[in-house]
Amino acid sequence: MMNRDPQDTEDLSDNKLSAYRIFFAVLSGVLLFLSFPKFGLGFVAWFALVPLFIALKDVESVWRSLLLGWIAGMTTCVGILYWITHVVVNFGNLPLYMGIVLMLLLAFYLSLYTALFATGIVCLRKWVPLYLSAPILWMCLEYVKSKAFTGFPWENLGYSQFNNLFFIQIADVVGVFGLSFLIVLLNTTFYFFIREQLKKSFALAAVVFLLWAGVYAYGVQRITQINEILKDAQGMEVSLVQGNISQSIKWNINHQKETINIYEELSLRQPPAAGGLVVWPETAVPFHFQDDTDLQRQVKDIPVKTKNWFVFGSTSYQGRGGNTDYYNSAYLLTPRGDIQGRYDKVHLVPYGEYVPLKTVFPFIGRLAEGIGDFGEGKGFHPLEMGERKIGVMICYEGILPEAGRMYKNAKAELLVNITNDAWFGRTSAPYQHLSMTIFRAVETRLYLVRAANTGISAIVHPTGKIIAKTGIFHKDVIHGRIKYIQLPTIYAKFGDWPVGAGFLCLAVFFLRGFRRRGK
Repeated sequence: MMNRDPQDTEDLSDNKLSAYRIFFAVLSGVLLFLSFPKFGLGFVAWFALVPLFIALKDVESVWRSLLLGWIAGMTTCVGILYWITHVVVNFGNLPLYMGIVLMLLLAFYLSLYTALFATGIVCLRKWVPLYLSAPILWMCLEYVKSKAFTGFPWENLGYSQFNNLFFIQIADVVGVFGLSFLIVLLNTTFYFFIREQLKKSFALAAVVFLLWAGVYAYGVQRITQINEILKDAQGMEVSLVQGNISQSIKWNINHQKETINIYEELSLRQPPAAGGLVVWPETAVPFHFQDDTDLQRQVKDIPVKTKNWFVFGSTSYQGRGGNTDYYNSAYLLTPRGDIQGRYDKVHLVPYGEYVPLKTVFPFIGRLAEGIGDFGEGKGFHPLEMGERKIGVMICYEGILPEAGRMYKNAKAELLVNITNDAWFGRTSAPYQHLSMTIFRAVETRLYLVRAANTGISAIVHPTGKIIAKTGIFHKDVIHGRIKYIQLPTIYAKFGDWPVGAGFLCLAVFFLRGFRRRGK
């Protein structure tokens, strides 16, 4: 009988260990995507990273930690972003296999941040405890992901708590990245209870418990304060119109009149009291509104008939040096039907509203055919609605904290989000989109109203509470009342200051590590 080499036994043991680690990395990824809509199990995020910490225990190899982090990230991203395949196949005219490949490529890129997170933990563990390194690393990497290239802040970890009303109030101080820090910190506490010494675990748990108790106490106090201020605040009635126009006919010239008739009928059914606001979704007017046509005049008559202010989405254009620039725009009309202002979308969606690398990858240009190749607007400047200012965010801009901050600092008193989520079908994406937009109300302490072509339309309270909302894929109108308040917030004034502090801490951590290694 042949004797087995001891090295072979060691390799087999290592393979078993690797399978064990991979299982926990995948489990962590599954728990993370379950934290977000449609599932929306926000409390799961509180311990979703614990399996990844278990998988990384005693790992010293940089490559192994990268792989484990990447596996967890890939599982998460595919679970959250599977809907991208639906979009590019149904509206980009690409074959199914290409839609899957493009979704996986995006997931691959985003998973690199989780991989770097895992590697950072392993590299820092000798001189920085996990309860410091993990929350700071996650927060800083999440920030980089949200800003790098064109940025992709979709479903950052803090957004998982969108329906945890008391917890998210602290977002007006630390923003969504600060919430992510707190969630990862709690994860490390649970991990310590499982793996570390009892005395250390209780000490950490006591500190984290006091911190979270303070966050919840702040939430209770802030909600009470805001509700008290709103009692005597002035306001107005609003109507949010959801036309439910199919994307397959939206840009068909033969259906333009029918589309406007649907929106008109819904708007006139039960309009707000005089001086209120009617809001239609992004590109609800499926032609260039600035052109003098019968359809333009029909749209202009709506605020006259209702005696309301009127916001709606339309494409627009402007000549420049012999060329024509097109914009994804929002118009504001007065109750007399006059154009009061226009906002051009600033943050465009790559391969949805403009096409980077079109000359390198010509086939990708088909992804933008449904809307066009748009130019960028000049900035987040409020529209003046009489004595009031409103900040308009078109589609994807609703998930950008900087958009809400800029409007708040420019004295806007109402945030208006118009979107067309028909692209997403009945996937998780419409629910995810709304869950992120809610935070703009909390960060700025302003009412937010949201009109979506196929849903979800909603009125959001300054505390982040959804006062009213629609379902998806049916015609509907939301009627409600919003109020104006100007309550300063630390986040609006100073932005993502916790991230700046986090990068400073990381610099100190790594400098300390290099010095120790040098010695």
